[in-house]
Amino acid sequence: MALAAGLFFGIGEGASLAVESKDGIPYRKLGKTGEKVSAVGVGGWHIGVPSEKESIRIIRTALDRGINFLDNCWDYHDGASEVWMGKALRDGYRAKAFLMTKFDGRSKAAAARQIDESLRRLQTDSVDLMQIHEVIRMSDIERVFAPGGAMEAVTEARKAGKFRYLGFTGHKSPEIHLKMLEAARQHDVRFDAVQMPLNVMDAHFNSFQRLVLPVLLKEEIGVLGMKPMGGGEILTSKTVSPEECLNYALNLPTSVVITGCDSMKILEQAINTVQKFRPMSEKEVAALLAKTAKVAKAGKFELYKTSAEYDSTTENPHFLG
Repeated sequence: MALAAGLFFGIGEGASLAVESKDGIPYRKLGKTGEKVSAVGVGGWHIGVPSEKESIRIIRTALDRGINFLDNCWDYHDGASEVWMGKALRDGYRAKAFLMTKFDGRSKAAAARQIDESLRRLQTDSVDLMQIHEVIRMSDIERVFAPGGAMEAVTEARKAGKFRYLGFTGHKSPEIHLKMLEAARQHDVRFDAVQMPLNVMDAHFNSFQRLVLPVLLKEEIGVLGMKPMGGGEILTSKTVSPEECLNYALNLPTSVVITGCDSMKILEQAINTVQKFRPMSEKEVAALLAKTAKVAKAGKFELYKTSAEYDSTTENPHFLG
């Protein structure tokens, strides 16, 4: 049953993707890959916030409690997030994880170097999912697919067995995501997963949910929801709780909702929320959207869309190569 204006999806569609559960954590399908991933994943940027010891504890506890999806990126905390995650994945923990990381390079040389550096830091020969990070400008798309661009490095890395599945991420504009998907079709490239902001405020403003999500579902591409709390900004609006934010994102037809866990307390909050998650009623969804509609209009609490504050490659253009 759809809500007004075709903006919203059937109630509880995210739950319908669940294929099994592990220690009370629902697992969902990752597009057409045949992989099963935990409905909630651990965000890589936040893993670099606490101490190394605490970071390792968070990652291993998440894996022991049934979460298998781990997010990371070449540029998080100057590589510390990957280094600490690599240490956490020793002693048999790598086998428990569906491991994803991302690279920023737009040239073949920069992309290849960053992919190899990520593998060294993560102490693995291969990751499960490799993603092109921060596709936030139309020029990023042109550079990725240009001769001598990142896609050439990706093709070689995949043939060499350095990753199994391919995706891209971005947080700026749904139109850029749609252009990236169109460019992939033109170059006979299939993305296995796409990462984007999906939350109670995105639904009202420059919405990935409205414009990109239907395309991913139609093409059976894995949906990686990120920023369920807008990097924490949504909580400062005092309109919704962390649990409400996670429940809203989980209620969408996502493969996984990636959330930042920089402490054991926040990890427990995420685990408890996903274990208790039940499909939301139309009335519950409408109530959350009503609470956030007014404050969401201008993107005040989605700074990743409206400012350069979250753009690591704008602050560090040399990452692009």
